[in-house]
Amino acid sequence: MLRRLLPTLCLLAPCLFALASPAMAGKKPAYTYARAGSAADVVRATTPGVVLMGGSTDVDAAFQWMCGLGGNGDFLIIRATGTDAYNPYILDLCPSANSVATLIIPSLAAANAPEVAAIIAKAEMVWLAGGDQSNYINFWKGTPVQSTLNARIAAGVPVGGTSAGLNVLTQFVYTAQGSQGATSSQAVADPFNRYMTFDRDFAALPVMQGIIGDPHFAARDRMGRDIAFLCRVAANGWSAAPRGIAVDEMTALLVDVNGHATVVGSGHVYFLQAPGMPQQCSAKKPLTYLNIAVGRISAGNSFEVPTWQRSGGAGYSVSVTAGVLSSTQAGGSAY
Repeated sequence: MLRRLLPTLCLLAPCLFALASPAMAGKKPAYTYARAGSAADVVRATTPGVVLMGGSTDVDAAFQWMCGLGGNGDFLIIRATGTDAYNPYILDLCPSANSVATLIIPSLAAANAPEVAAIIAKAEMVWLAGGDQSNYINFWKGTPVQSTLNARIAAGVPVGGTSAGLNVLTQFVYTAQGSQGATSSQAVADPFNRYMTFDRDFAALPVMQGIIGDPHFAARDRMGRDIAFLCRVAANGWSAAPRGIAVDEMTALLVDVNGHATVVGSGHVYFLQAPGMPQQCSAKKPLTYLNIAVGRISAGNSFEVPTWQRSGGAGYSVSVTAGVLSSTQAGGSAY
């Protein structure tokens, strides 16, 4: 059985197990690593870029875009739970890639294993899978996983994430530390309810500074909670005019090194801009936050993140008044 597993578990000649410390000899590593493609690493020139994917069905074109930016080097998926199912999928999309590997880091102990940092440090592309972003914060923040990821970002490798992976790529992070995810109805009724938990500065992506992100947007009716997210960013003193990027399912936002953003997939991406501080944002009171500007784009449109300007798409505003959401769009839709 072990002999059959070795080809997918190799990292560098001779294989992954050579990376284990003597103290770990005979012990199962705290992490799991599976690799497809070449067992030997390569070094390729890379171009920075960010993918924010909204969850559900993955968008093929987003991975192909990342592979191009990563020079078809070594593509690494990191996650806290799950399987290596991404490996054959991405390798099929990017047949010129040197390798595609999945690193499952399910605990603080795993995140502190030196072998884990060594694997991340050799990636030309890094993808954060979906799951539960509280695991990424609880297990990875303040460890070599975070610092090595940010070192790769500083070195110019493209990064991306879907669902929970999207959540932790913006500067401000909804951490989902509660027993369930916050809903819009809960958030506008009390933006400080126990499900509204936040952190910041997990990923050091310059183009994502000052922004809070959210996936599964229209499908899970998240406009109300995203306005509450902006209220909490303001209340925390992080920004006096907070911004958000929200992405629909089966949709991805591709942001290049200059902050020029385009959309692939079947849905929309929403750019939220608050005009200033909320009118009412306190515990156990319904939210009032007026005139949040929304720019909505889809495939064929674009957005300049540094100047917060869209080309194509639609613009409108939304408000929450004493916990009730409204929109200036015809028919009153928030989406």
